[in-house]
Amino acid sequence: MTQLLAARDRRLTAEMERAARAEGVTPGDLAAAIAAGAVVLPFNNRLPDHYRAVAIGAGLRTKVNANIGTSRDHEDLAAELCKARVAAEAGADTLMDLSTGGDLPAIRAAIIQATDLPLGTVPVYEAAARAGDAGRTFDTLTVDELFAVVEAHARDGVSFMTIHAGITRQAITRLKEQGREMGIVSRGGALTAGWMARREAENPFFEFYDRLLELALA
Repeated sequence: MTQLLAARDRRLTAEMERAARAEGVTPGDLAAAIAAGAVVLPFNNRLPDHYRAVAIGAGLRTKVNANIGTSRDHEDLAAELCKARVAAEAGADTLMDLSTGGDLPAIRAAIIQATDLPLGTVPVYEAAARAGDAGRTFDTLTVDELFAVVEAHARDGVSFMTIHAGITRQAITRLKEQGREMGIVSRGGALTAGWMARREAENPFFEFYDRLLELALA
């Protein structure tokens, strides 16, 4: 069960209680804000109890998310673990693993083990890396292949993910018509837009998000 569903059922979780103490609010008030959609509490149920429960949203402390991650030009796990430790010592509330080079599952697992901060990821980065390793382009991936990466990240203990749900057919049309100096500057957004354009006839992207919602509510 997710924190959102627990809050809507008026059931306080241990994570809500820990996050409420850290924020100086009552667990009941925090749960009500989560149920209303004003606050999120990203926490993977596979994480041990000592991991921080960080609530993010209206009426709470401003949170700092620290971006770390390898590239194909610099695949140094030790450096990423050092970044994670420095970020935690400097007061970061969450971490974002943007790795695109090296053994991505191993990097992700090592970061989760090295810190008690909630970790976020960008699944399309790993999907693109898998495609490249197989001699394919990202836009040839199927919905099942994309979803498999999302599920893998969830199983590994990731607490939140960047999913480029704002890239719609309407948004792509507007981008083409606006005469922008640059195209889509988001790496994941550009990958997603290209994937959609290539597969527009069968339009499976909405199926991808429908299934993502089902997983979130399971």
